[in-house]
Amino acid sequence: MLTWLWIVFLFILLIIALCTADYVFGKRSYLRHCKKREYPKRMGEIHLITRGDDLFNLFYSDIKAAKSSIHILFYIVKGDQFSKNFLELLAQKALEGVEVRLLMDWMGSYSVSKTLIKELKSIGARVEFCNRPRFPFLFFTLQQRNHRKCSVIDGKIGYVGGYNIGKEYIDKDPVLSPWRDYCFRYIGESVKDIQEEFSINWERATKQPLTLQYSPEAVNGTMIHKFFPTEGKYFEEVICGLIDRANKMIYIGTPYFIPSHEILERLLAALKRGVTLKILVPEKADHILVKEASFRYFRKLMSNGAEVYQYMNGFYHAKVMIIDQSICQTGTANFDRRSFFLNHELNCYIYDRDFIERITKVVEKDLLDSHQLAIEELHNTSFGTKIKELCGNAIANIL
Repeated sequence: MLTWLWIVFLFILLIIALCTADYVFGKRSYLRHCKKREYPKRMGEIHLITRGDDLFNLFYSDIKAAKSSIHILFYIVKGDQFSKNFLELLAQKALEGVEVRLLMDWMGSYSVSKTLIKELKSIGARVEFCNRPRFPFLFFTLQQRNHRKCSVIDGKIGYVGGYNIGKEYIDKDPVLSPWRDYCFRYIGESVKDIQEEFSINWERATKQPLTLQYSPEAVNGTMIHKFFPTEGKYFEEVICGLIDRANKMIYIGTPYFIPSHEILERLLAALKRGVTLKILVPEKADHILVKEASFRYFRKLMSNGAEVYQYMNGFYHAKVMIIDQSICQTGTANFDRRSFFLNHELNCYIYDRDFIERITKVVEKDLLDSHQLAIEELHNTSFGTKIKELCGNAIANIL
């Protein structure tokens, strides 16, 4: 019996060692070839949407009105009825002769209906999966997900935000409803940048360049903004730069708060120079250990004056960072190490003060629907919570 236990123990240690080596050397190899992409500041119009029903009514309306092309990238498309309805809508547009391209993350969309995918392909739609795990670094590439959610319709309308395709996003999940998230609809110069990002991701997945038969239309607008994609590199640098420029206030809204050491130090430095820091996270968790993994960082920040709020009115999944009412960063990235160092993300700087004020009011409304966490609550957690916290901290880089 003891011999078998030793064999099992040694086997587990071997698996952990192999996965660790795969991750370390895989990441090192990847970072050597990772290149930075930047887009210039653009003018346009931005529409903030905060409810799933509102978003999908508008999104589906734009899809139904499409005349030439529908290009969509989602991290998650599930196998539920809502997802099937989405795929059937794309099939309808493909039958109308509209160019339909759907790109999904291999891991995130593992449960999507394979039957409907085959049907879509059979009528001329193009459907592909990206970020498949591959040798020689199987474990590392399995962790590196395409977390982007972006769409371009007819080269004129763009969407980027936190919503995926599944019933929870329209408040049909009994545990996580109502779902609180932010999505942004873009019209103007930057739509061609969203299109460029889709094209890059499509070419990587298919090994075929996406040659557009049209030029994305530039529409005049007044809101200055700028897209920046990240792929496991440079995002930490961007966040540090935002924190360092703060003089008065920093608002952070995120479903997962697991900062790097460098970002934590920058936040502590901001608090010491008198910056107000408010962090909004969900009270509910949609993944194991992510909630408890944030507690160690909250203790340090709260001890230095930060305010932490837990959203109580459903599940909070929005991604937003507001600095001094002068710049807002939003998009697909969470405030965690997976988004900083692994995932492929697409974020946007927004510089329009009126629009930032509007977003700030939305965040402050969400703060009112939240419980302000007291540091005593974090010092008096249960034994089970302490165990979860230890486990979460041990695998914080891949949570």
